[in-house]
Amino acid sequence: MAIIMRKSERESSESSSADSGSPSKLDLLESQVHRGGSAQQPTTMTSTPPKAGSSDAVKLLIGAGGIYGAFLYYGSLQEDVFNYMAADGSSFKQAWFLQVLEALANVIIGFVGMQLMGPTKNIPLTMFGISGASQVTAKACTSLALANGLSFPVATLAKSGKMAPVMAGSLLLGGATYTTREYLQVAAIIGGTAVVSMGKKKGGGTSSSGMGVAYIIMSLVLDGVTAGFQKRLKAETAKVGVKPKPYDFMFWTNLFMCMTAVVVALGLGEFTTGLAFCASNPEILSKIVKFSLCSAVGQSFIFYTISNFDPLVLSTVTTTRKIFSVLLSIFLKGHSLSGMGWSGIALACGGIVSELQAKASGNKKAHSN
Repeated sequence: MAIIMRKSERESSESSSADSGSPSKLDLLESQVHRGGSAQQPTTMTSTPPKAGSSDAVKLLIGAGGIYGAFLYYGSLQEDVFNYMAADGSSFKQAWFLQVLEALANVIIGFVGMQLMGPTKNIPLTMFGISGASQVTAKACTSLALANGLSFPVATLAKSGKMAPVMAGSLLLGGATYTTREYLQVAAIIGGTAVVSMGKKKGGGTSSSGMGVAYIIMSLVLDGVTAGFQKRLKAETAKVGVKPKPYDFMFWTNLFMCMTAVVVALGLGEFTTGLAFCASNPEILSKIVKFSLCSAVGQSFIFYTISNFDPLVLSTVTTTRKIFSVLLSIFLKGHSLSGMGWSGIALACGGIVSELQAKASGNKKAHSN
């Protein structure tokens, strides 16, 4: 991972446009990497042309393969955790306990990377704390949506519409304007998600509950809030002249995420019930541990990819990963969709791909200028 940092300090700022909005579980982590790095852009560093040929192909294979492998497995494990049924008929509901373990794994990997690359001193931590608390709450709401009956494909597609709360907030508070295409893209993702939710065949699995829908909406709203906090965090670090490295962001954000999750889990009694459930069901404990490790490893591969390629490459990988996560869940986890459900999948994926194509077009214009 030592090859990551110098180029990452230069390129992270460009990546804020590669995955706009706020991160899901993993969406939040990706966008945090993008936005955070923009404060660390050196003014004197000269650009080194990338090596052409097989070397780039190998690097792309490593980066994209690592992201696909880690996060596809991450999504599968997350679904398994909340679909798990114990012998006594009980299921895992301790979403905040899960967030403690996931954030802790990221803290450990972030600390190791930070020590290897050298920690940045005098980082303003207040906004890290606020952003971390908001981010972990959004992630917990996604987990609670799954725990309350929302299917994984519906939750993943819904989280792909994270631009909706960002656009709403900007329109109401910032007077921003958007193109017709941007409105249609968001509408396609949200509309497609709704169609998928209604298009499950009878007997095709757990239907989306009202509480599950409420939690995923809360998660999307918190995505928008977190995006605003991350912009303020970027401004704060630039204001004091500090240039944090990616692993600084990974460590400090996840440290505050972990601390927030610990406080909430203790307050709700989830440490006791979560540990008891895992002790009684060792199978789910192994899934939770692997789930947490996939999160940390996947984020490291994100750092690797953005240090070697244009942000659009990373955006392409992470966007298509979401689509494949949905399809794998449908084919491997027993979800049964009607024709209407598949039309919803097509509509939502069309909106996601259109958004990606718009980013590609903007990227080409930026380079031509």
